[in-house]
Amino acid sequence: MEGIAFALDIGSSKIAAVVGEIADGELQIIGFGSKEVSGIRRGMITDVAQVTSAISQVLEQAEETSGYKLTNTLVNVSGDHISSLNNTGVVAISDRDKGVTMDDIHRAMDAARAVPIPHNRDLLHLLPRTFRIDDQEDVKSPIGMHGFRLEVDAHIVISALPAMQNIKGCTEAVELQVDEFIMSSLASAEGVVSEAEKDMGVLVADIGAGTTDVVLYTNGAPFMTKTLPIGGQLISNDIAIGLRVPFEVGEDIKLRHGDARPEHMPEGATFTVSPFGGEKITVGHRELSEVVEARVEEIFNLISKEVKESGFTGLIPAGIVLTGGSARLKGISEVSQKVLGIPARIAEPRNLNGLVEKINDPAFATSIGMLRWAMTEHYVYAQPQRGGFGFLKNTMDVFRRMLPG
Repeated sequence: MEGIAFALDIGSSKIAAVVGEIADGELQIIGFGSKEVSGIRRGMITDVAQVTSAISQVLEQAEETSGYKLTNTLVNVSGDHISSLNNTGVVAISDRDKGVTMDDIHRAMDAARAVPIPHNRDLLHLLPRTFRIDDQEDVKSPIGMHGFRLEVDAHIVISALPAMQNIKGCTEAVELQVDEFIMSSLASAEGVVSEAEKDMGVLVADIGAGTTDVVLYTNGAPFMTKTLPIGGQLISNDIAIGLRVPFEVGEDIKLRHGDARPEHMPEGATFTVSPFGGEKITVGHRELSEVVEARVEEIFNLISKEVKESGFTGLIPAGIVLTGGSARLKGISEVSQKVLGIPARIAEPRNLNGLVEKINDPAFATSIGMLRWAMTEHYVYAQPQRGGFGFLKNTMDVFRRMLPG
């Protein structure tokens, strides 16, 4: 498939836009835009005008660098309003001579999606995990296989309808049409983990400014997805409150001096800072590190709790992959490994070509992952219905050949 794909990553501290050109199965980054924003809190838009303005600016940057007029986009969704569950659907195979057809799969997925959804919620994803034909289990691709009964185990993700409508309103204000919403954790996973890791069992944590988006893969498919209302901003906020400095100064201290390993801090090492209305004070690196460590441990304790409450009882051989802007915090992988008891690594977007120097960073995993999501044969069995999106479409249709601008 050849074409142009455009991804818009709406995060709690920044909005990023990435344009990719797809040819011969390869992704070439040809456009980029990024702007800090404060009109979003924990994945939810709180200032429509500010977010719309930021989207307009990053869209302009992306068009200038890519040379294309961009009219359609993929957008991520995050926030603790997102929930997920696993459900099964069973149907009779309609033509036993032909075997399983796409129509059979669609009917099975329709049966799996028959779960109660509140009026203010909408279906975001309905993803097949595994199929079963009669007594044959763990079927990955059932097309053409013969039997009497087809059963699908599906992963369902549900999102707040107003959250998606607010995003859609901001993009449409700048004449940008949303082709597909993608949960942030699923997008990030596409950008940083391999199919082999998904098959083995891997946990992905996209630790952003306001949220931590988590997905657990087993046997190549998502078993659990969750967004936690905690991220790197809480670390900065703790520093700001403790030292009585503006939040922006707390953020700067975290980035310059933050480390989640107090035992690595030299005894007696200090730095100075000016609090509100006072003279400069001396701060110990070890004391700061203890504050950072406590917050980071809280994040991974919450992740551990969610994995246990999901009902997952297996192993995670590939460990946890950390991405997102806060994954750059020193010592975060060591704390993760200590709390969760599994291997941990910091991941950046993989196998990039083109304008990679600006986005070869964990903070842009979601943007790149959305482009890779569009490249992959994901069947979108459900998109938001109340929001006016299509149903039963292949995401390869997201590619639009756009006119040079």
